[in-house]
Amino acid sequence: MHNSTTHMPNTCDTEALNSLLRGELSAIETYDQAIEKITDPTVQAELRRIREEHSYASARLKERVIKYGAKASESSGIWGTFAAAVTGTAKVIGPGTTLTALKQGEEHGISEYDKTMTNDDVNSECKQMIQTQLLPQCHRHVAELDRLIGGVK
Repeated sequence: MHNSTTHMPNTCDTEALNSLLRGELSAIETYDQAIEKITDPTVQAELRRIREEHSYASARLKERVIKYGAKASESSGIWGTFAAAVTGTAKVIGPGTTLTALKQGEEHGISEYDKTMTNDDVNSECKQMIQTQLLPQCHRHVAELDRLIGGVK
């Protein structure tokens, strides 16, 4: 085991951070697609704001990956393909289902962030950013999507 990185602030598990980054890139793509499918301008505006917060999160994660000497992921990979499949059917399945799919994506993101918080190879600086900025954002997104879902039923 290489637990030695736990106490070394100049190192961090960049693969764990890149995994989170790919999730954020996938979220951006998913929100882009959902915004195109939703016709209500108020809901679109809310989704654009959430999308911008995912853009902020991806920039923070990318900075950390580069800071710790790795190449930052530039695409969402398999998650982006999955997200495209889910939101691509949104026009057929309706806005309520689209918002529910977005909420499920946010909940998945929360579980990925939670898992990273238990990774001993992710240093305290990175964990603090996740704990104080990125996780609270995801929790707010779930609450906001719940509110939007309640409005379209």
